[in-house]
Amino acid sequence: MGPGTRIARHAAVCAAALLLCAGPTTTVSAETATAPADTATASDGSVTADPNPLADQLDAYWTPARMEAALPANALEGSGTGTGTDTTATGAFPAVDGPRPGEYIPPSRSFDGIPQAGTFFWADGTGAGRTCSGSVVRSPGRDLVLSAGHCLKGYAGTSPRRHLAFVPQYHDSLKPFGIFPVRTNGVYVSQQYYDLGEHAGAAYDFTFAVTEPNQEGTLLENAVGGVRLLTGTGYYHAPVRMIGYPAGAEKPLECWSRTTRWDSDDPADPGTFPRIACDAFVGGTSGGPMLVPWPGGWAVVGVIGGYHTGGNTPQVSYSAYFGTATRSLYLAAVTGAPPAGPRPASGS
Repeated sequence: MGPGTRIARHAAVCAAALLLCAGPTTTVSAETATAPADTATASDGSVTADPNPLADQLDAYWTPARMEAALPANALEGSGTGTGTDTTATGAFPAVDGPRPGEYIPPSRSFDGIPQAGTFFWADGTGAGRTCSGSVVRSPGRDLVLSAGHCLKGYAGTSPRRHLAFVPQYHDSLKPFGIFPVRTNGVYVSQQYYDLGEHAGAAYDFTFAVTEPNQEGTLLENAVGGVRLLTGTGYYHAPVRMIGYPAGAEKPLECWSRTTRWDSDDPADPGTFPRIACDAFVGGTSGGPMLVPWPGGWAVVGVIGGYHTGGNTPQVSYSAYFGTATRSLYLAAVTGAPPAGPRPASGS
């Protein structure tokens, strides 16, 4: 670890300490970010960066054909954002997961996206491409992406990355800001989510991924900016702009709606979750941000996931509630703490 990295890590620890002193309604941001360790100042005063060979390799691997063929993160995902397995006849999933009778479902539309939202690409154990949505959140290291826990839970610890990378504002097979590799040991999922599983642990269905610079050596937040992470702000927000990347689509979707409170009636997926009605959010949109207007840009109050890993219909989505557990996971990511992972099997 070089001196520049130690300085950056120390600054992140200081910023994290300040955040821990915040009250129950917390804005998690990075106003005190230091100069990134991968840059240097030339004699003429300009800032230079070292190219990233790994990003070049990933850029070559993720061809338009591979990106278009990528499947949703969950192999069972169907028409909805969740598992797509409707077993209401057996009582596993209550029938109330979805639109209420007569409920207005705001429409979604395809668009070219925003720089702060994008999609992950990776190859699963069989070599098939997978995808999930995410958003860039402000952080001291200027390198952090927020998504759903069920998207990246297989990549914590020393799990192989298998070409795991983030593409901000991906659309029409384009990578307008380049491609950003996810750092080794850079995926942060709550230990509770590993221990409980994606259903019993639905309240912990969020993740942070620490990225490396793109092909030109530019840090993610320096390239695209970031949104503020809000925690402890309650369940009711309006207006909310939800963005997600349907697997195989040429463009992302956006929809304007509002979030309300949903108290789970499914003992297999316990908890209380933000709920939002928006049409056509299908497999691949998991991890997509729920944004609210904020001075100077946007803030994120949820991501598609949580209850039934985001919902079993394309019309209604959910998020894990962003509270103290979300803030703690963010602090672990920005301070470089060892990421959690599945516990060893008993007796091993």
